[in-house]
Amino acid sequence: QVQLIESGGGLVQAGGSLRLSCAASGRTFISSYTMGWFRQAPGQDREFVAAINYYGGSTLYAGSVKGRFTISRDNAKNMVYLQMNSLKPEDTAVYYCARDLRILRVVPSTTVSDYNIWGQGTQVTVSS
Repeated sequence: QVQLIESGGGLVQAGGSLRLSCAASGRTFISSYTMGWFRQAPGQDREFVAAINYYGGSTLYAGSVKGRFTISRDNAKNMVYLQMNSLKPEDTAVYYCARDLRILRVVPSTTVSDYNIWGQGTQVTVSS
């Protein structure tokens, strides 16, 4: 069974940076799947942040993070990353890594229900 494990969260001041990592373990690799990052703040629905297709040729970002966040992947290492710069207090949330339920999707999906394997999440807190 595929497991996704996020790391890299923490407390940072506004304007600072964090790099989140997502490691896939188990017998199934992520190299044939779009990978996404989502976040969920207290009392709010889980929302799309960024996604990258299986070979890294296409990325999508939520408007609120575009230009500040960068998603990347290293299929050889079975890893996905989210570089977050110029962080704002409104970026505070639990961040989740997720794998697409569909193999070899060329255009990444932004829809939560299109992802069926999720990590446990990592907390990001941005202080003002």
